[in-house]
Amino acid sequence: MSEWTRTLTVDGPGRTQELAERLGRQLRAGDLLVLTGELGAGKTTFTQGLGRGLGVRPGIISPTFVLVRRHPNVPDGPRPGGPDLVHVDAYRLGSAAEVDDIDLEDTVDTAVTVVEWGAGKVEHLAESRLEIVLERAVGAAPLGAGTSPGPDATPGDPIEDPDEDGDDEPRRITLTGFGPRWADGPPTIG
Repeated sequence: MSEWTRTLTVDGPGRTQELAERLGRQLRAGDLLVLTGELGAGKTTFTQGLGRGLGVRPGIISPTFVLVRRHPNVPDGPRPGGPDLVHVDAYRLGSAAEVDDIDLEDTVDTAVTVVEWGAGKVEHLAESRLEIVLERAVGAAPLGAGTSPGPDATPGDPIEDPDEDGDDEPRRITLTGFGPRWADGPPTIG
């Protein structure tokens, strides 16, 4: 059962990153974030902003070609001693059992863990989680009618991530908090 839901609309990738950066400043070790959205909706763009807010090493890229990537906190950055960021792509993982095979339970308590495509696969990793759904209008399609990997796609299929930079199309970002960590309400981000 969810504790609360909040929806915001932002214009373009820059504003997406700004919102995520504000959220990142409020996150702490043990926070689990589940990012959901069509290809090109801004999941990696959002995670880049989170990384800036957390003060982790720059260079966050789409995890499409790696399963898990750890971004350590920068000791002389904006949050010295803050948590690392563990960025996961669960698209190719078919089940929660396959998530267990990559040993996220070893880092989930000491880092902020962000899992793209993780809905239905990672909820067991933490008592609380923040689910974030990103929606972006694509071309002439209205907001919420984005592209997807396709009806025949299965985990393990290679996917291409459309260029998320250089556009100013609005994104709708819906945050839902679950569990005791988020029982007091949403973070102050917008």
